[in-house]
Amino acid sequence: MSFISEYGFVLLILACAFGFFMAWGVGANDVANAMGTSVGSRALTIKQAILVAMIFEFCGAYLAGGEVTETIKNGIVDAEVISPDLMVLGMMSALLAAGTWLLIATMKGWPVSTTHSIVGAVIGFAAVGVSLDAVHWESIGPIVASWVVTPMLSGIVAFGLFMSVQKLIINTDEPFLNAKRFVPLYMFLTGFMVALMTVTKGLKHVGLTLTSSQGIALAFAIGVLVALVGVALLSRIKVDEEADKTFHFASVEKVFAVLMIFTACSMAFAHGANDVANAVGPLAAVVGVIESGGAAEIAAKSAVPGWVLLLGAVGIVIGLATYGYKVIATIGKEITELTPSRGFAAELATATTVVGASAIGLPVSTTHTLVGAVLGIGIARGIGALNLGVVGSIFMSWLITLPAGAFLSIVFFTILKAIFV
Repeated sequence: MSFISEYGFVLLILACAFGFFMAWGVGANDVANAMGTSVGSRALTIKQAILVAMIFEFCGAYLAGGEVTETIKNGIVDAEVISPDLMVLGMMSALLAAGTWLLIATMKGWPVSTTHSIVGAVIGFAAVGVSLDAVHWESIGPIVASWVVTPMLSGIVAFGLFMSVQKLIINTDEPFLNAKRFVPLYMFLTGFMVALMTVTKGLKHVGLTLTSSQGIALAFAIGVLVALVGVALLSRIKVDEEADKTFHFASVEKVFAVLMIFTACSMAFAHGANDVANAVGPLAAVVGVIESGGAAEIAAKSAVPGWVLLLGAVGIVIGLATYGYKVIATIGKEITELTPSRGFAAELATATTVVGASAIGLPVSTTHTLVGAVLGIGIARGIGALNLGVVGSIFMSWLITLPAGAFLSIVFFTILKAIFV
């Protein structure tokens, strides 16, 4: 108790700084991956992608980020086994460790998983610094399984979406007219899916609770509104006969470029909703322990404060704006050649998978999910369309990330214990 009361304010300031540093790393590394398909398919410029991501990452993190934050905060370690002082120092170590690894990876241009980073860091301090009993090993299983299941699921959804585009639009006698006819339906799906997750899960954090039927009705209305906006934008696009001589589907891809603006927004929203937890989950745990005066069991039950989600959201946006350009091109340009129609399928599949995971509180890797979706597109075009060397290096960076986070967390935990205890 005396440890918390004596250093409470200092610990809170340090925890906020480490949490912001981690959120900055999420923005710099992970958000860049999320927007890579938009840039790679030339639907958006890097500046436009950063602007879209800043707005929708913030909204996703603040409005819908609480569910996964609970899992990172309470689901990995046992608050009753870990003393309050070790819980505070451990979660601070996890934030600093994951943030440091993300900084290293971003400087190298590696697309790594922020989810791996923070989960590895939390397990590292708890298992080695406290005891093996401090980790909820039974809850680690679903998280680890999600790292395999979500890329596969996202790849299957992306494959299906891309094949539907081929059947309904590309392989028809009038692809341009069919693109104008069917793309608004894809826009409706994008708006409905993201809105449904927001109104049924996220708005509780801002004090607005809706019934299931109200949530579905509101999401349906938002989907229709998005589709109508899309129809208005599409009406301005005309057939470019000169461009079509060079590339037969140039005019069709212009239609999909408009759609990609919407899927980029949904991708950014989904990423903010899921991955803000990587930064603010441990911070929420620290804040809870300090505010309860060291009562870890009370802190475990406390809600995630709105200002903590806000801090994470701001950190993600600043990380993206200041350093995101370093890795934004890797997925968009190096795994397989992307056009707006392919990029749309990858982004919508990823957003759907991540939003679904966020709704049940499962922390999944957006990087894994997006790479799975892009691989799904590549496989739909034939395995020869994939750059297997780049895919291999990305898989290697995934394998290194979890142990790197755990190792750094143990080092920082030892240093913080030596300073404060």
